[in-house]
Amino acid sequence: MIDIPVVDVMKQAREFEFSDMHFRHVQKFMLKETGIFLSERKVSMVYGRLVRRLRLIGVNTFKEYFDIVNRKADEREAFINALTTNKTQFFREKHHFDYLRNDLLPEWKKEHKSNIRIWSAGCSTGEEAYSIASILEASSFVPPMYDTKILATDLDTDVLEIARQGIYPLEGYQSIPQDLLKNGFIRGKGLNKSFLKTKAVLNNLISFRAINLMSSWEFKDDFDVIFCRNVMIYFEKNMQQELIERFRGKLRKGGLLCIGHSENIPGMDHGFEYLGNTMFRKKN
Repeated sequence: MIDIPVVDVMKQAREFEFSDMHFRHVQKFMLKETGIFLSERKVSMVYGRLVRRLRLIGVNTFKEYFDIVNRKADEREAFINALTTNKTQFFREKHHFDYLRNDLLPEWKKEHKSNIRIWSAGCSTGEEAYSIASILEASSFVPPMYDTKILATDLDTDVLEIARQGIYPLEGYQSIPQDLLKNGFIRGKGLNKSFLKTKAVLNNLISFRAINLMSSWEFKDDFDVIFCRNVMIYFEKNMQQELIERFRGKLRKGGLLCIGHSENIPGMDHGFEYLGNTMFRKKN
């Protein structure tokens, strides 16, 4: 019997050499800088996204490209942007928004709470933040009666620019409740008829900022609610736990933390009351 060597078709088809050593370099860099762990299943994805940068800036090897990333801050930013995942939609995991609208806001009104701070951490292209803003607007939790601010942050500066513009493909409107769609969004006309734009009343509630969750945070205020959903699934367990503790430290007493439906963080019962549907209330 003749042994036939296994042929890596993907490696043969690659335009640029991308060795195991190259992937380990990317893996180590992303883990250190962002907390994101790229498993071996992501090799083809990593190559496919980074090779676009090589073509764009005109380099011929990954070694040369990594040298540029180390020297130039703007390419370092582009490198990280290329490797972050940004899947989102309006009112994704609707139960969190239902709880905000039907439970938290009436509770705040009863308490005569006037200072509202909400953080959308890992906001991607902004749909989550605008979903939150539309609920607050519909319930009249807006200035001048209320001091309401939403902080929306992401590591990826490219998606933040999309978020700031507040312009989305029209098909995204289907997940927006009808009453909120009318008050908070405008359908384009003419050449823009296939797009949806957020109204100024929503834009004015939100501040978009580039923040690496693994870096230090310099926030003036603590938060009543923190949304960090489907972000920590990309982190190692110890980093997930560290981030949970940091979130807890930035929540006001009784503050709410919402995580993604696929996220199961060990030790979440410490310092939190579980409300169901991946919602946790700070105890003290």
